[in-house]
Amino acid sequence: MAQGNDDFATKKGGHSAEGHRERLRKRLLTGGAEALADYEVLEYLLFAAIRRGDTKPIAKALLARFGSLARVLEAEPAALAKSPGMGEASAAALKAVALAARRMTRSEVAEKPVIANWHALIDYLTTDMANLTVERVRVLYLDTRNRLVQDHHVGDGSLDEAAIHPREVIRRGLDLGAAALILVHNHPSGSPEPSRADIAVPHRIAEAGRLLGIGVHDHVIIGQGRHVSLKAKGLI
Repeated sequence: MAQGNDDFATKKGGHSAEGHRERLRKRLLTGGAEALADYEVLEYLLFAAIRRGDTKPIAKALLARFGSLARVLEAEPAALAKSPGMGEASAAALKAVALAARRMTRSEVAEKPVIANWHALIDYLTTDMANLTVERVRVLYLDTRNRLVQDHHVGDGSLDEAAIHPREVIRRGLDLGAAALILVHNHPSGSPEPSRADIAVPHRIAEAGRLLGIGVHDHVIIGQGRHVSLKAKGLI
C-alpha cells in the first residue's frame, strides 16, 4: 500500500514542476552549502523516488510533522512511508542519505586515533544520536593507540545497571583485545547534563576494568546541539 503513494505523487504536476526542479538543481550546484532551504533539500532528495510532479508540499509536510531536517532523515522508515505523498521508495531515498552521513563521519573516526580526533568523534556521535527519540547506550572500544576497535550498541533505555552490566562491558573489551573504552549515550530530552546514574555507571565500569587493564577514557552524553564530556567536567 505504501508504495502506491510514490506512484500517486509521480502522476501529479507537469511542466512547471520540471522547471522548478531544474532551477533547484542549478542552485544546488552553483550556490554553495546554504543554497537551498531545508524544505528544498528534502524536495531535491525526493526527486530520486518521485520522478515527476511537485515534491514541495511533501517536503514541507515532513518538516511540519517531524520538526527539522535532521529529524526527518532520522525518522523510522515506516513513519516516513505513511506520510502524505510518501511511500517506501521515498522513505528509502531519505534513509539512504542518513546512512551516507553516518558512514562519512564514521570513516573520519576510524582512520585516526579517537583522542587526537575528538571533533570528528563528536560529529560522528551527534550525527548518529542527537535526534533519536529513545535513549541509546554505546561503548566505543579502543586499542592501545586509541583507534576505534568496535562501536558496540549495548541497547536502548535509561543508563543504569539494568541496561548495562560493567562486567559484560569489560568482558567484551577483553575479547576484542581493547585497551580502553568510551561510554556514550544520548538524552532525547535535548539536555546533555548528567544524572547521578550517568556519573555512577562509568565509575563502576572503571572499577571492573582496573585490574584487567581496560581503562575508561570518558563518558560522553549527546544532546541536541551540544554534548557533555564527564572527563572535561572532572567527573571521571
